Amino acid sequence: MKNHDKIVASAQEYLMANKEKMILFLKELVEIETPSDKIISQHQILNFLNDRLSAMGYYVIHVSGKNTGGYLYARPKNRKKHLPIQLMIGHCDTVWPIGTLEKMPLTYIKGKIKGPGVYDMKAGITQMVFSLMAIRHMNIPLSVEPVVFVNSDEEIGSRESTNALKRLAILANRAYVLEPPLGLSGKLKTARKGLGRFTVTVRGKAAHAGLDPSKGVNAIVELSQQVQRLYAMNDLEKGISVNIGMIEGGISPNVIAPFSKAVIDVRVLKEADGVAITKKIKSLKPIHKDVVMEIEGGIGRPPMEKTPRNQLLWKMAKRQGQHLGLELEEATAGGGSDGNTTSLYTATLDGLGTPGDGAHAAHEYILQNKLIERTALLTLLLLLEPLNG
Repeated sequence: MKNHDKIVASAQEYLMANKEKMILFLKELVEIETPSDKIISQHQILNFLNDRLSAMGYYVIHVSGKNTGGYLYARPKNRKKHLPIQLMIGHCDTVWPIGTLEKMPLTYIKGKIKGPGVYDMKAGITQMVFSLMAIRHMNIPLSVEPVVFVNSDEEIGSRESTNALKRLAILANRAYVLEPPLGLSGKLKTARKGLGRFTVTVRGKAAHAGLDPSKGVNAIVELSQQVQRLYAMNDLEKGISVNIGMIEGGISPNVIAPFSKAVIDVRVLKEADGVAITKKIKSLKPIHKDVVMEIEGGIGRPPMEKTPRNQLLWKMAKRQGQHLGLELEEATAGGGSDGNTTSLYTATLDGLGTPGDGAHAAHEYILQNKLIERTALLTLLLLLEPLNG
């Protein structure tokens, strides 16, 4: 048996022996309900992770946010300073409000573990912790030092944690994002669309719809024409989508509407397309000469593109998967993650979480037998030599 085969077998053996502990750990995470807007709950789960990582010999910092629970950063206390670092990235916030467990209790049915946040992405956090435990148990020296970054605001755009993540990504040799993979087959995410949000506000002039309609300027009519212009910007072949997702306006049925507003969601596959679509949206001009139009917003998350370094990391992961009997596939995700940020600065591989389904949906679950498999994959990836280039 080759040395690498021994490592693979040792990792699998350790994780299988600790399967029940992994499931219990995941259960504890899920049962701490952590919607993005509940700071106390976020502190509770980050303190829980702080205790566990500290007990494993990690130096842990919890930086509180102004409007969120902040983020947790952890590195080995006995870190060898000359070693490069590799990031393991996850988020502990979910889209589920406090009390969801009463309606969606944690359950184990037909090989599935169901519950709010189990798939997106508390299984991924479980993988992080137990991959580190497996490496410690195997006592294998690392050539790239793993550090942990868990934030509590990813579901609402990572606004408070992004700057810290950028600083770490600049220093890192590579980044592994423990978001869920795509589909039940568990495709890894090697590209993600960038995400933008724009608001178009139109101000017209109110008038009585029956007595003086000619004296008014209808902001809703103006906005409806702008909506058609926005919709025409869709280019699905290039991966550009422009969705007018929310509209409001007017003050009463019998008043010429003096105000209207639309909120637009934009997705792009290429950074250059993000720049171009932003310019097009912000160049829109009023059709009616007597309205005032304001356009705000921009691309908040740049796309995670299939850069050469990202593809190199993907190919390395594919080879490691083969050692586990996995034929991994890659895919592009329509939504964004913190991987969009790290990809600007270092090699990034996303979707390394546990296969399942139902992100942000009432049937959210993971496939229980995949938890060990994907933790073993992460363990092997942490053991890789540094990337060059």
